[in-house]
Amino acid sequence: MRRSDSTRPRPAWSFPEYTPVGVDLGSRAAVAAYDGKQGTDPDADDALLDRLGVTGGSRLVDLACGTGSLVVQAARRRAEAHGVDVSEEMLAFARTRAERAGVAPRWHRAGFLDYAHHGGPADVVTTRSALHQLPDFWKQQALLNAASMLRPGGTFYLWDVIFTFEPAAAETHVQHWIDTAGRAEGEGFTRADFETHIREEFSTHAWIIEGMLERAGLTVVSTSAPTPTHAEFVCLRR
Repeated sequence: MRRSDSTRPRPAWSFPEYTPVGVDLGSRAAVAAYDGKQGTDPDADDALLDRLGVTGGSRLVDLACGTGSLVVQAARRRAEAHGVDVSEEMLAFARTRAERAGVAPRWHRAGFLDYAHHGGPADVVTTRSALHQLPDFWKQQALLNAASMLRPGGTFYLWDVIFTFEPAAAETHVQHWIDTAGRAEGEGFTRADFETHIREEFSTHAWIIEGMLERAGLTVVSTSAPTPTHAEFVCLRR
């Protein structure tokens, strides 16, 4: 498997980031379907970039960038935008999106654990709907790596399936999420998709994530949990 030159060697016992967990997104058709299910919205991307202060001349790294929508919108602002993902199919889709937008971000085939950022430190590092691909031990290593890319005072942004409910109420909240969020086939993520997420992927509790962020040298400056199953964290590097 050929990897980006923006990677660092990993020991034999490292987590196999290049072998996906959960829903398989290894084909062009699966990636296109995923992009549709995600409901990619350039206006929403721009609103987030505004919140994070990404402007012309900013340096942004989007870890697990998927189909590249945030990276493309950052590049349209003349930011130095880097998209990082382990999936060649995701990156191919992202490159096509960038070409259609007339921009040229920098794309890297790499993961949370082995991406080595070259050049100046980032002003902003983001990751959305992806950190749950890693078990908690490896989440901590990923957050240490993400923080190392940032300049002091730089911003780290995390959005994911993160549980803010009490552990004793897990069955009630998880079942409610599956029952209400699942869509019919072709209309979005299905009930089976969410069942697979809970069964095979590695989402965790907000209080665990908060501790990991602090131990990575990041200070949490704001949090939001619009539902008991999703949360965002905005942090600054100490």
